[in-house]
Amino acid sequence: MNISSVIIKTRSTYFNKIVEILTNSNLCEVHASENQKIVITLEGKNTEEEINKLKQIEKMEGVVSAEMVYAYSEDELEKERNKIEQATQVPEWLNNENIKAEQIKYKGDLRSKT
Repeated sequence: MNISSVIIKTRSTYFNKIVEILTNSNLCEVHASENQKIVITLEGKNTEEEINKLKQIEKMEGVVSAEMVYAYSEDELEKERNKIEQATQVPEWLNNENIKAEQIKYKGDLRSKT
């Protein structure tokens, strides 16, 4: 699941209408609204879904701008964690006590022992 916060700036004549539309929509959750600015959160199963919701909001009449301020992606974060773990794992042969240092030929990459 992805969660992002968005700040929306509106024209003054559309402010109340946009707050009402967003509050009653399934696009987002409204957290604060004041001085032609609205703070919302978007949720989606992935980044693409969130971007589609953001684009819908940007197209609303009276919206001057809608900018994503913070984004959290549970699945994407987990994928990146896995990449880091795989990249930093010490190869098994490096911890093998039966291999002597003299047997290791260093070629700039500890992952591929010759």
